[in-house]
Formats: sequence, C-alpha cells, structure tokens
Amino acid sequence: MEISLRETQDLDLPIFWEHLTDPEMQHMAAATRKYHYDRGHFDEYWAKVRSDPARLLRTVLADGVVAGHAAVAGSPSEREVSYVIGRAHWGRGIASQALAELIELEGTRPLHATAAADNAGSIRVLEKCGFVMTGRSRHFARARGQEIDVVHLTLN
Repeated sequence: MEISLRETQDLDLPIFWEHLTDPEMQHMAAATRKYHYDRGHFDEYWAKVRSDPARLLRTVLADGVVAGHAAVAGSPSEREVSYVIGRAHWGRGIASQALAELIELEGTRPLHATAAADNAGSIRVLEKCGFVMTGRSRHFARARGQEIDVVHLTLN
C-alpha cells in the first residue's frame, strides 16, 4: 500500500466531516470539539485552519484514496501533532507512516502529542514514530461525557 501526504483540497473536506462525525472515532479519540458535531462549526474551523500559515496540514492518501488528515500546530516551543484516520483505514499502518512523513516535513523539535490513555492504537503510532511518554493528566472528554486519563508524549 502506498501512503502519501499532499496539500489539503476543498474536495477533502466532506471526507474529513465523515471521519470526524463517526461516533466510534469520537469515542476513541475522546477529545472532540464543536466542529465534530455541527457542520457550520466544521466549515468555520477548517476555513481558519487552512488559512493559518503556522499550521502544517496535510491530507493522508492510501493508494490514492483520502484516508484522513495530519497536522502540526502551535507556537515554535509548543508544536503539537494531530491526526485522524477514517475507521475504514484503521489497523493497516497508515497512521504510523503518515505521521512519520509529517514529522519529517516538520523540522521543529520538540514535538508534542496527547492521547486518551486507553487509546492504545494512537499511543502505539506515536511511539513507533519516536515519541516518548512524558506525563499524564485528566481531561474532560466531550465524546465520553466524563473526565478521562490523558497521556502526554514528546519527540525530541
């Protein structure tokens, strides 16, 4: 399978909407925002994200098909990675390869990431890419309606 990253295009957004509104993905990721539930907020969010020159945003392709998106955002000292892969593409190594390519494009170090402590798949992806656990905290997870344990990871 060929995994690649490219600039995000307008035609990617309806696919991102499908990924972000998937209840199973929301539960797994736990950290959801208004734009995960409301198309108007989604459109506003993506217009803002795509116009931010400090954000590195890429669409993830698997054999030419949009499988998700990955990004790096934040101030130079607090750059944080994020990624969403659509459920139909889970378990095939796409997130690991896409994240590896993204962090190669992003020269800033350290890079940071957070994940729900019970999201073993995401933690495994981050660790495969060189991130190490650096802390834990509690965070309100809107998708779960309760506080959960969150792990913090860093790539130096």
